[in-house]
Amino acid sequence: MLKYILLAVVLALAAVLIAAAFRPDTFRVERAIRINAPADRIYPLIDDFHRWTAWSPWEKRDPALKRDYSGAASGKGAVYAWEGNKDVGQGRMEILEAVPPSRIVIKLDFLKPFEAHNTAEFTLQPVAGGSELRWAMHGPQPYLFKLMNLLFDMDKMVGKDFEAGLASIKAIAEQ
Repeated sequence: MLKYILLAVVLALAAVLIAAAFRPDTFRVERAIRINAPADRIYPLIDDFHRWTAWSPWEKRDPALKRDYSGAASGKGAVYAWEGNKDVGQGRMEILEAVPPSRIVIKLDFLKPFEAHNTAEFTLQPVAGGSELRWAMHGPQPYLFKLMNLLFDMDKMVGKDFEAGLASIKAIAEQ
């Protein structure tokens, strides 16, 4: 009987490992919100890393968060590095592309609790009565992340943070 239980466990583990291998090699998380404000009022909230403390959901998770700003003051070349508790980890962001008032592309490097290299994009489009702000993050999905995503839905985990951040930007921009 023990032999059959062991065989079942091995087969189940093999099935999980094989299923992970067939997951996509990249991921994308994206959320959008409609804001009753022009893009030129919203754009500076994202284009200047100093202003992220007012709206980023991760900024509030560690009161002792260490921040380092370098490069340009805002826009292309602006750099923000952080180091914090287990809830925020350690990483670095750099604005690679800034097209006022419609697009910002950020190189996003996580160092702790795990290493990952992704791209974040913010796009603004005019809509009746204001703007639509879209926040996306995409990047490679190595095998270990594919395996983790079988247990934890990254879209749901990160997506809720994107929704909170977008709601904060909306509240600030509509004041």
